[in-house]
Amino acid sequence: MNILKIDSLKLDDILKISIESLKKGEIIVCPTDTVYGLICDALNKKAVEKIFKVKKRETSKPLGIFVKDIKNAKKFAFIDKNKEGFLKDNKVTAILRAKKETLSELVYKDGTIGMRIPNYEILNLILEKFGKPVAQTSANISGKFATTKIDDILGQFAMEDVIIIDAGDLPESKPSQIVDLTKNNIKIIRE
Repeated sequence: MNILKIDSLKLDDILKISIESLKKGEIIVCPTDTVYGLICDALNKKAVEKIFKVKKRETSKPLGIFVKDIKNAKKFAFIDKNKEGFLKDNKVTAILRAKKETLSELVYKDGTIGMRIPNYEILNLILEKFGKPVAQTSANISGKFATTKIDDILGQFAMEDVIIIDAGDLPESKPSQIVDLTKNNIKIIRE
């Protein structure tokens, strides 16, 4: 476990270490606009497999991806104007019909992909500088609650080979809402 404390390091140093880590296939615990999340290079199958191992999550439950903007989202999913609004609501993960499956197969399910455009400065800078989508899920062991508390993160991942971006306690929040937009009607998967 390597901790990058936001109060102690320059933002440029955190970004440099984060980008290098993603390129090496490492897992990062990153603050988001909702809860702390686990992220890795969505194109790196071994890195995505590591998230499942660290989280103790069944591979039958695909991960979502973070993208930096609508333009990038359209590279991976079919998105019309109506669906753009859901992606612009930063706390919504939209399940969409996937385009050609170019990312790790562990982010797809039955021709669909879940994606979200976050609204959190350091995460948005990572996405911009990394230039690729990142696979993502809440930073918690499967079966435990997602958290905004750094002590919970440190306790759950103390023995794991991860990099933790420590932003302290985040404002109280729940994980993103999940909305299935693959059919004509909108189906809420998670409030």
